[in-house]
Amino acid sequence: MTTLYTRYAKDVNRACPHSYYPRPCLVRDSFLCLNGEWDFAINGVRGTVDYNEKILVPFPPESALSGIGRRVGTREYLHYRRNIVLPEGFFCGRIILHFGAVDGECEIFLDGKKIGESSLGILPFSIDVTEELSSGSAVLELTVRDALDRAYPYGKQRTKRGGMWYTPHSGIWQSVWLESVPEKYITDLRLTPSLSGASLEVLGGETHKRITLDSGEVFEFDGNEFFIEPKEIHLWSPEDPYLYRFTLECGEDRVMSYFALREVGVGMTDGKRYLTLNGKPYLFNGLLDQGYYSDGLILPATEEGYLDDIRLAKSLGFNMLRKHIKIEPEIFYYLCDREGIAVFQDMVNNGSYSFLRDTALPTVGIQRLPDFLLPRRRRTKEIFKEAMLKTAKHLYNHPSVVYYTVFNEGWGQFSADRMYELLKSLDNTRIIDTTSGWFRQKKSDVDSRHVYFKRLAVKHPDGRPISVSEFGGYSYRVSQHLATEKNYGYRLFESREEFERAFFDLYLDEVLPLAECGASAFVYTQLSDVEDETNGLVTYDREVVKVDPAATREVMEKVKAAHLK
Repeated sequence: MTTLYTRYAKDVNRACPHSYYPRPCLVRDSFLCLNGEWDFAINGVRGTVDYNEKILVPFPPESALSGIGRRVGTREYLHYRRNIVLPEGFFCGRIILHFGAVDGECEIFLDGKKIGESSLGILPFSIDVTEELSSGSAVLELTVRDALDRAYPYGKQRTKRGGMWYTPHSGIWQSVWLESVPEKYITDLRLTPSLSGASLEVLGGETHKRITLDSGEVFEFDGNEFFIEPKEIHLWSPEDPYLYRFTLECGEDRVMSYFALREVGVGMTDGKRYLTLNGKPYLFNGLLDQGYYSDGLILPATEEGYLDDIRLAKSLGFNMLRKHIKIEPEIFYYLCDREGIAVFQDMVNNGSYSFLRDTALPTVGIQRLPDFLLPRRRRTKEIFKEAMLKTAKHLYNHPSVVYYTVFNEGWGQFSADRMYELLKSLDNTRIIDTTSGWFRQKKSDVDSRHVYFKRLAVKHPDGRPISVSEFGGYSYRVSQHLATEKNYGYRLFESREEFERAFFDLYLDEVLPLAECGASAFVYTQLSDVEDETNGLVTYDREVVKVDPAATREVMEKVKAAHLK
């Protein structure tokens, strides 16, 4: 592939890239970012290592920005090493080592002593290293092997990339950092919004607590639960993304966080069911967002890459992004909270994929398949359940996350109704799309369809709100901005004018009538080109927007008006 650099690459801070605080819902003053240049080696052994390269963490070695820029074999081990020296005055009780995400089976060592391990490469994990860092310095090492074991969540990765499958990634791919906390400290917050206030659950810390809102309002309470009821009620929406920021003091511990007031659900108008936001029918009109970048692979060069993707979607008149089978660093969700864009979040698939069963036959109309005909190994199912529940816990505090997709097009699907019940028991504040595309079972909050090769025409067959969770996929190749010579898309156009005309016609002739009939969500494929895929509204390097923003906003306003009827 041709390496395309984004405009953000020149702004990478090589001393410490992605140096923002990695956990915006629970912020402390004590923060030491460990991103930057690490000693690095790739070989076929697990033991003694000759560190002969440098890698720029947190970019995965397959990315150009990492400084390595080459594929890693599934039998190879990645070895990372760096020195840690604690700043003077950093220690205040306990020291926690955090990893945003490390893809593959990972072992962690301090001064040669194994202190932890991880295998679920899509989510954060932490280790208490107080004893190991009692001297104030140590050598941190990681050994990672990504075998692309299909029992673990893998998303769009494939050893043989191409088409809708992308270059695999491995190793450290999110921030590594330290924080110092008191002996008794807050381990987590759980914020549940409503239209009148937010329920706060505090895990860990002292009994007595004090909350101070940025408005100056103060609340004090004992125990672990409290309902924060601001004097002035200001609801959150993509059009008005108001956040209440606050400081929580608990003994010697002090953290900063935020919440929003909003509710999503299902309502009924004129005998039809709709998705609602803050008690009113709402049209979620958005884009499929793969979260891939031409130079950082699964990370933008800087957080500005996330911000500009969000702002581009909004400038085109969209109010939602469907984050497609990938969990982003938490900064992405914070920016969605702050900027005002709803997130439809996919769970990350594991298990097997069959082109015939999961794509070809459903595309021609065979979309009913009982779950018992989709056998999965017990280990694979248990890993999926663990990842699903941890994902929901991880993202629980982000008001922008309004909708979860459990299974996409049958990939790794099993016991869909049971997974719906399990997820709903953990989080009943969000919409759950159990089977996006096809292989529908009995339990889901929406009737979710993918329509690519025929006219959009979806009725209310079972009374649930309609979510056209994928459609479009129109392809236009912009010369000088192509990663490969291959092309993957569902309808190819030779010029920008043809592409734009067809895109507008699709919305005015097909999406608008469906919106007028009551469909609640539309997800166009997709936000950006990715490798072979040239069906984005912006090129892979984020340099060329393929449609006129003002004209696109005008079309989206017409669709919104049709839904409001």
